[in-house]
Amino acid sequence: MSAALVVGDSIAALVRSGEQRLLQAGVAFGHGTTNARDEAAWLVLWRLGLPLDSALDESPESVAKRPVAGVDQHAVALLFEERIASRKPAAYLTREAWLQGVSFYVDERAIVPRSLIAELLADGGIDPWLSDRTHRVLDLCTGNGSLAVLAALAWPEVEVTGADLSPGALAVARINVDRHGLGERITLAQGDGLAAAPGPWDLVLCNPPYVNAASMAELPPEYRAEPALALAGGGDGMDFIRELLQALPEQLADDGVLVLEIGHEKPHFEAAFPQLPVFWLDTSAGDEQVLLVTARALGVVQGQSSS
Repeated sequence: MSAALVVGDSIAALVRSGEQRLLQAGVAFGHGTTNARDEAAWLVLWRLGLPLDSALDESPESVAKRPVAGVDQHAVALLFEERIASRKPAAYLTREAWLQGVSFYVDERAIVPRSLIAELLADGGIDPWLSDRTHRVLDLCTGNGSLAVLAALAWPEVEVTGADLSPGALAVARINVDRHGLGERITLAQGDGLAAAPGPWDLVLCNPPYVNAASMAELPPEYRAEPALALAGGGDGMDFIRELLQALPEQLADDGVLVLEIGHEKPHFEAAFPQLPVFWLDTSAGDEQVLLVTARALGVVQGQSSS
C-alpha cells in the first residue's frame, strides 16, 4: 500500500481516512481498541504527540479541526502503512498500552495487556473475598506486569509477586514496575507455574494461556504476533490450568482465593473440572470469563480425587 492513501490536512480528516484504510485492509482489533475508528484516533493522536484522551468532537477544546503539517501527515500515513503491512497490534508500534486508565510499556516479548481481572481490581470486585489477613498476592503469568502493578496500586498494604516462565516478558514487567515506582513492593520471579513462586499465597491472580488448539489455528495475524507461549493452552485450553489447580491447594493460605481468567473457554473448563465449585465474577464481558475459587473448595475436590 502507499502511505499517501491515508490523507488529510486536519486531525479529524486523518482519523477518518485512517479509519477507512483499516476497514479496507481488514485488520483485527482487540488489543486496546475494538473498532477501526478508535484505533485510527489512537494512531493519529500518538503519532502527533497528543494525549490519547484528546477531544475529537465539536466541543471548544476539541483538536479535531487542528491543521496538520505536511511532514506530520506523512508520518501518520507511514504509521498506518506499518500497522496494515505488519498486522502487528497497534500497541507494539506505539510501545504503550492502557489498562484501567494506567499506562504500561509493552513490546513483542509480552502479550498486549487486556485482562478482565484488571476491572475487578479497579472496581473492588474481589475485595469481598479478602480480609485484613490478605498480605501476599501472586500474579501468575504476569506478562508485562500490568496486573501486578494494578494490584499493588489497589491495595497499598500488600506485597505482590509477578511470576512468568518467559525471561523476556519479565524484562518488560521490570520496566513497568520501575516506571510506576513499585520496586519495593513487587518482586518478579522466573519459572514454570507455581514452581517460580511457592506460597502460601493469600490471593492468586492468573490470566494463563487458555486458548484451545482449534481457536489458536484460527487466530488473526494480530494475535499470532504475540508470544504463543502466553496464549496456547493445549487441546482444550486447560493444560496449564490443570497443573495449577493440582498444585495450588498446597500453596494457598487457608482462607486464600484464586481469581482465574479463562476467556471463552467455560465449556472446556467445566468439562475438565466438573466437581469444582466456583464463583463466576461480573465483568464488562459478562459473567462467564473470570472465576473465583476458594482454597477450601480446591482442598475438598483434591481430597475427593485422591480418595
